[in-house]
Amino acid sequence: MQEDFLHYIWKHRKFQIHSLSAVSGESVGVVSVGQHNFNSGPDFFNAQLKIGEQLWAGNVEIHVKSSDWFLHNHEQDPNYDNVILHVVWEHDTEVFRKDNTPMATLQLKDYVEQDVLENFEKLFSKQNRWINCENELPSVDDFILNHWKERLFFERLERKSNDIEGLLKTSKNNWEAVLFVMLAKNFGLKVNGEAFLSMAQSIDFSIVRKTHSNLLALEALFFGQSGLLDADTEGAYFNNLQKEYDFLKQKFKLDNQSVLPVQFFRLRPPNFPTIRLSQLANLYHGHQNLFSKVMDAENLEDFYKLFSVAVSKFWKSHFTFQKTSKHSEKKLTKSFIDLLVINTILPLKFSYSNHKGETASEAIVKIASGITSEKNSIVEAFNSLKPMSDSALDSQALIQLKTQYCDKNKCLQCAVGNQLLNK
Repeated sequence: MQEDFLHYIWKHRKFQIHSLSAVSGESVGVVSVGQHNFNSGPDFFNAQLKIGEQLWAGNVEIHVKSSDWFLHNHEQDPNYDNVILHVVWEHDTEVFRKDNTPMATLQLKDYVEQDVLENFEKLFSKQNRWINCENELPSVDDFILNHWKERLFFERLERKSNDIEGLLKTSKNNWEAVLFVMLAKNFGLKVNGEAFLSMAQSIDFSIVRKTHSNLLALEALFFGQSGLLDADTEGAYFNNLQKEYDFLKQKFKLDNQSVLPVQFFRLRPPNFPTIRLSQLANLYHGHQNLFSKVMDAENLEDFYKLFSVAVSKFWKSHFTFQKTSKHSEKKLTKSFIDLLVINTILPLKFSYSNHKGETASEAIVKIASGITSEKNSIVEAFNSLKPMSDSALDSQALIQLKTQYCDKNKCLQCAVGNQLLNK
């Protein structure tokens, strides 16, 4: 038996509510189960109960066994002085108040229907499953799933907004600087994301502002801080970058000791760090006050236009400094821009609107719903159980579902788990 399941039973009144008796024999009437508390202290606040002939208002504490009261040292914690009912699965010892009167205790196992227990055991009998409910998921109502996915999508945005809050503090509330750091990370994708992030964080954004009109300087800044100019390579372009970086390094007292090395291994050439850094430099060369333009953009077409950037001249015929290749513009693709919107723009829009005391939920849902679903192992696995991811809103929601609910066995806090338990 899990304590979380007992919380679920109490919260949703999954017991014979009209025939309750405390272990002492007194009748127990539930007027209100109270407010579920997810922080420290009693499990439910402000419950209203009629115990015997007396109407009580106070808190409810729930345990698997009565003796857990002492195991958790509640007898020494004043936060539990206002507990009016101890709800347990199994009553194995008496619990007393400070005045030595016994605390009213309800043994829940006497009042829970067998089908509730069977549904619980069925859901949590994993047996090497990918997720607990994979056999039952196809039967879940689409209406419930769609509403749950939208809520999960915003939960994921909330989690990302917490990261943005940390970046804001570091940058002294400079939203432009936060955008730059987040874009840099996502330009690096999975392989070079952390390296690009460390590069961006090694540069005060004021330096990017001061050099934005000079594309060579921007590229020298990004390549140099990333350690890509440390090699002894021939060529006029490389030498010009080195000279420019040496100048910038001295002028702005740059240090890249904390910058992580970039990787080329197992990357497709269009994703080489050289190409992505040149595209990032071209983006900031072409747009001043990029943050305000991003916030003003209202639909996907606006973003496709805003991020329609390519590489500088040298990189149109190169993927590395050493070797020439077939000429191509190497513009950011729509699929790459979609990833920037999903991982950078929408979290920033969400966080920024919250800071202003506004809501951008409707616009965010519209944009996310217009982007094709991401393709990854989580989304593919869910779709194999039940086709349920058509858009980026869906795929982001499923990532949140898998990582924050399924992997943590939080079926009792999940809309899917709740429907299956209510069958």
